[in-house]
Amino acid sequence: MSDCLFCKMVAGDIQPDILYSDEHVLAIRDINPQAPFHALVIPREHIATLNDLGPQHADTIGRMVLAARQLAQAHGFAADGYRTVINCNRLAGQTVYHLHLHVLAGRAMHWPPG
Repeated sequence: MSDCLFCKMVAGDIQPDILYSDEHVLAIRDINPQAPFHALVIPREHIATLNDLGPQHADTIGRMVLAARQLAQAHGFAADGYRTVINCNRLAGQTVYHLHLHVLAGRAMHWPPG
């Protein structure tokens, strides 16, 4: 999608701080971090929200979660813990309508989240 911020990053038109990349996902450092470590795992395919996932996306969502695990391990947070979050639509806090998974670590996470 030509007007999608994350699609522009996937295409290479915008150069984010890339933490991980493969043929399925791109992981970048969040520009407005909510924890000492805050990454976004973005599928290369444009999928607007969780509501737009279908059975054909099972591999995509699995690869996103595996990339989150790999990031936590690579950055030394796997043993102490990390949080993954996917916001879906406005009231949940989604601001970019291209599916993405937040990986937050480096501080205690409270429950329930705000």
